[in-house]
Formats: sequence, C-alpha cells, structure tokens
Amino acid sequence: MTTLHTTSADQYTREEFLQTVLEAKPKIAVFDCDGTLWSGDAGYGFMVWSIESGLLSRNASDWLDSQYRAYRAGKVSEAEMCGEMVQVYAGLREEEMRKSAATYFRAHVEANIFPEMRDLVSALREFGTELWAVSSTNNWVIKEGVQRFGIPAQRVLAATVQIKDGIVTSELVDVPTDEAKAEALVRAGVPHPDCVFGNSIHDEAMLKIASRAFPVNPTPALVKSAAAHGWAIFYPESVLKDSKV
Repeated sequence: MTTLHTTSADQYTREEFLQTVLEAKPKIAVFDCDGTLWSGDAGYGFMVWSIESGLLSRNASDWLDSQYRAYRAGKVSEAEMCGEMVQVYAGLREEEMRKSAATYFRAHVEANIFPEMRDLVSALREFGTELWAVSSTNNWVIKEGVQRFGIPAQRVLAATVQIKDGIVTSELVDVPTDEAKAEALVRAGVPHPDCVFGNSIHDEAMLKIASRAFPVNPTPALVKSAAAHGWAIFYPESVLKDSKV
C-alpha cells in the first residue's frame, strides 16, 4: 500500500498536469527517471538483478550487498552509494553492460512506465522541446530506458565511469544526485531549463533552477518542499490506485 501525502501541496489532475506543461511551451525539459518516468528504483533493481543473474562475481556481490546495507543504515551517503553501484562493474566489457541493461529493462522496468509521462514526453517531442534525462542510476540502464521516450543518449546525464579500450573502470566521471544534478545540467549548458520533473528530494536542486518545477509521484520529503515552494504535484493513475489498496 502506498500512502500519499497531498494535504500540504496543491495537486494536479491528469488533464491539468498535461495542459499546464504543454501550455508552458517549454524549449527545454528535464526529467528524472526512477519514480518519475517509471515506478520503482531501476538502479537498485539492476543491482539485485546483477547479483541474481551472475553478472557480478560472488566477491563483488557480497561487497555491494554490504555497502547497500551500510547505506540503508545511514553509514554511506547517497552520492557514495550511487557511485559504487556503477563502479562495481569494473572489469566487465561495456558492450556486455549495454546488453545486460537492455535485458533487465525489458523484463523488469518497461511495464512500469507511467502512461501519462510517456504521453507527455511524446507531446513535448512533437512540439520540438529539447529533452534531457538526469539520474543517479547507472547510464547503461538510463540510456536504455529513455530510448522509449525518444530522449537521445547524448542528453543523458547519469552515474558514469570511464571506459578504457571497451572495458569498464572504477574511475568515476559523474554521479548526478542532489546538488550534483543541477551542477551536471549547468556543465551541459542547461543552467535554466524551462521545465524540470522529479520525484524525490534528491531532485530538489534541479527543480529549483527550472522556470517551472513539476514534482511527479513525489516522496513525502519532496511534497513538503513542493508546499514550501508553491509547486503543485502530480500522481500518475497507477500510483493513486495503489494508494487505495
């Protein structure tokens, strides 16, 4: 059962949400992915799948599981955990990572895409809006997922490591979470996007730099922030149905 926290922030209906975004006629729109374009945490899901499928070695799996437990206990930071969840694949071929991400997304995430967000992004794409995706999940899963939305790989800012001679290394390039999401957009030449969509408090920094902020399927912490900033929130229909179970 999902408990919605809507009493402290205005809430859009589906029609109001789509109309408000499209009437803004954004030239640039930025989307978080996990929990915003689709339900669930694809980064965590891919980690579990990597362990269960044997993509990761036993030693790597044990280490990652230990780190995740420490993260849940508050002993490892969000940024550190997200970085380690991409560094752990060091030594594997990037091509193998791409194929694994595609297999995982098709089997475990694609069915959880929010239809409202798929329709919105499609309408924005037809309008000519420049679309970006920003996520702390590894770039292989995110690039695979946002293909469904027509967001090009060159406009994906996600957790990334250096690739050398086709092999994944442990050298971090970027881990866009919290303030680092806004910073990644600034580095990419998008300091003031017209619209930003996100679901968690880790998206707050990039929501703040937008002309229009749209919390989608927000966590309680983001609902509180939305109320403070005067941002109306939106829950996809599937989330509303789950809350009534």
